[in-house]
Amino acid sequence: MSQFWAYHNPNPRTRAEYPLLLEIQSDLLGDLKTTVVIPLISAHGAVIPPMTRLNPRFNIDGQDYIGIIQEIAGLERKYLGEPAADLTDYHADIVAAFDFLICGI
Repeated sequence: MSQFWAYHNPNPRTRAEYPLLLEIQSDLLGDLKTTVVIPLISAHGAVIPPMTRLNPRFNIDGQDYIGIIQEIAGLERKYLGEPAADLTDYHADIVAAFDFLICGI
């Protein structure tokens, strides 16, 4: 498991709405039983227009997704599905979204 990797959501109750989960927790905390994720929704057909600074967009295998930063969650690592994509290239956008969420800047 690695920071800024997206994983398939294995939970049948939530995977239609949130097909991917983005792990954001530092790799330095990899020995913890839990990790912190943000859900990713499909940009196609998104019901709520995203706030650009709060909800970064990601392209994964030609599909656009939106990170729902305000729905940050912790879960046990065993509940992460299969790796889907390395989103490390979006590091600055992800951190900027958290700065906006926490500090309003």
